[in-house]
Amino acid sequence: MANRAPHTHESTQQLKEDLHHLTQTIEELVNATADDSRSNIKELRDRAEKRLKETRDRLESRGERLYGEARDSVEHQVDACDRYVHDNPWTSIGIGAAVGVVVGMLIGRR
Repeated sequence: MANRAPHTHESTQQLKEDLHHLTQTIEELVNATADDSRSNIKELRDRAEKRLKETRDRLESRGERLYGEARDSVEHQVDACDRYVHDNPWTSIGIGAAVGVVVGMLIGRR
């Protein structure tokens, strides 16, 4: 699961960059054709503006939903860990001590 986080972050960052470039391109197209009064150009501009707005709205709602799901998942995992520690205090102390010994040995080797 830890290996997925950097990949997910990179994918999210790439998606943001791609969408930013797409948005810029469409906005440039809309601005460049703003003075053209031909009806087909005006119709294309209107459709591009409409699709851009729809895409932005859809992505914003999806991003909010994904954020909510991730937050809920993390909260659930924290609660499960907390319950485990309370239900198994000696096991938790043993695990903590073992991790401390391993970290101490690794630091001691330097």
